Amino acid sequence: METKQQKVLIVEDEQSIQKLLEFTLKQANYHTILASDGEQALSLVLDEEPDLIILDLMLPKIEGIEVCRMLRKQDIETPIIMLTAKGEEMDKIIGLEMGADDYMTKPFSPREVAARVKAVLRRTGEKRVQKTKEEVLEAGQLVVYPERFEVYLDKKQLDFTPKEFELLVYFMRHTNRVLTRDQLLQAVWNYDFAGDTRIVDVHVSHLRDKIEENTRKPRYIKTMRGVGYKFGEQI
Repeated sequence: METKQQKVLIVEDEQSIQKLLEFTLKQANYHTILASDGEQALSLVLDEEPDLIILDLMLPKIEGIEVCRMLRKQDIETPIIMLTAKGEEMDKIIGLEMGADDYMTKPFSPREVAARVKAVLRRTGEKRVQKTKEEVLEAGQLVVYPERFEVYLDKKQLDFTPKEFELLVYFMRHTNRVLTRDQLLQAVWNYDFAGDTRIVDVHVSHLRDKIEENTRKPRYIKTMRGVGYKFGEQI
């Protein structure tokens, strides 16, 4: 039986880069759709329902960060690889906080593009194959429903960005275990290299602001000096 081609939406206003991405992905047997600005991208996501989006950060009409935010606000879970010429750490953090699944910095190699697309599609595909029984994670007065994207503390619902939520769920699935920053970076952001661990620290700080009564004496997320973090209700 013939396998259906997966569909990738390429959102890039520089034609040379757009054509390179299109050629690379066609060679890897993906069906490609092209958009040159943020407005066109939003329309094509709804019309074409792509399996993955490669989204440039700097776009005409609506910037990539805002496109990402709008899609996630509409509960559109299509995986997104953010693409930018900037290598600054804060750009990575903002893009990932808005719900991007991965991040590529220009210039990139065709081999890297194909590998990242394949990895993100595999990872997000595995997440969709879930058991039907609803999972509930609990620690003290903290209750998380992963499938609903809901968090309650003392029965009051809290708001989280997608990456904050994913990090909290990972912590709660690995209670009372020391987790290094590199482990968390790989598990939540799919980065298999050191050097970007400040992203983890920033997100842990955001989590503490939301779930800890006293961030200086955290009840849930304990810092293991020189190693990483450990999640578990401190009695």
